[in-house]
Amino acid sequence: MEPRFHLFDSPTAAKVAKRFATTSLALEESTLSASLRELVQLRVGQINGCGFCVDAHAKEAAAAGESAVRLSLVATWRHSTVFTEAERAALALAEEGTRLGDHGVSDGTWAAVRKHYDDDQIGALVCLVSLINAATRMNVIVHNPGGSYEPGMFARVAG
Repeated sequence: MEPRFHLFDSPTAAKVAKRFATTSLALEESTLSASLRELVQLRVGQINGCGFCVDAHAKEAAAAGESAVRLSLVATWRHSTVFTEAERAALALAEEGTRLGDHGVSDGTWAAVRKHYDDDQIGALVCLVSLINAATRMNVIVHNPGGSYEPGMFARVAG
């Protein structure tokens, strides 16, 4: 697949993308583990069909220490035994926060998130799900393909 358009060829889109990457760096300062952040972003990328995001977040998760088994089971986390209750709550929030048109975030999912995360972590999760949804949509619109991402590329864009 060839990209329809390179966002960095547009001065305005390039500025937005750089600010977007810089904004996402604040999430790295949260107490959410890098592994959890990457699993959540990977799941959103899968749901939205974003090859670039699936590529990027699978590689970043592996670089953060995630196993191949857990990475391959993210898409079927509800039917897997390798995720903790807290991770399952975050993945449910990621799915429901991505599929807002279906039914929104359920009270059960919200209760599970409240059980496992403090207010700052919940704020970080909400922002993470929102930001990755925006990123996947940009990449899918312009057909930005997966396959060429190398761990650490996001940090270089933000820097």
